Amino acid sequence: MQIELLNDQGQASQLDAPEALFGRDYNESLIHQLVVAYQANARQGTRAQKDREQVRHSTKKPFRQKGTGNARAGMTSSPLWRGGGRVFPNMPDENFSHKVNKKQYRVGMASIFSKLVADGRLVAVEEIKLDSPKTKGFASKLKSWSVDSVLVITDNLDENLELASRNLPNVYVIEPREVSPYALVYFKKVLVTKGAIDQLKEMFA
Repeated sequence: MQIELLNDQGQASQLDAPEALFGRDYNESLIHQLVVAYQANARQGTRAQKDREQVRHSTKKPFRQKGTGNARAGMTSSPLWRGGGRVFPNMPDENFSHKVNKKQYRVGMASIFSKLVADGRLVAVEEIKLDSPKTKGFASKLKSWSVDSVLVITDNLDENLELASRNLPNVYVIEPREVSPYALVYFKKVLVTKGAIDQLKEMFA
């Protein structure tokens, strides 16, 4: 299949793109599964709550069993009481990870790239080369390619590009090995270099 390829001046030509990466059917349920699994696997799991054994309360009976008109109570650490322990507290060792098979992951990522092409959200460029780490120079390149909120996937992430992109809002520059399903669906546009397409083909096609 053919996709549009832009040069530094924004002039377009045609690029032969792999059908297995950019021509797959859209599988919304699989893409949703990948994004949810990515977010779940990114959780730190450091939250914690206390049960009735861990809260600091006296074990003394708060009032006598009968004659007060209140419901009977043994201690104030009960989950029924304000400030008492939780019945099923969240614990730091809880496992949030979701497993996704390798084949599912490859097919799902290719489905995302295919959807980006179909929706006109993927912009392919020959290369991104900066002579100096100037934000202004990189911003002008992005403007010539008509992108603002963009995920940039490049096969040559040098120091100039990394420094030039650091101060631009809504611009995130990564290498193909760092690409994630969440980042692909989050940004309005995805800018990918010709060399990065070859690497993505090996990974997901």
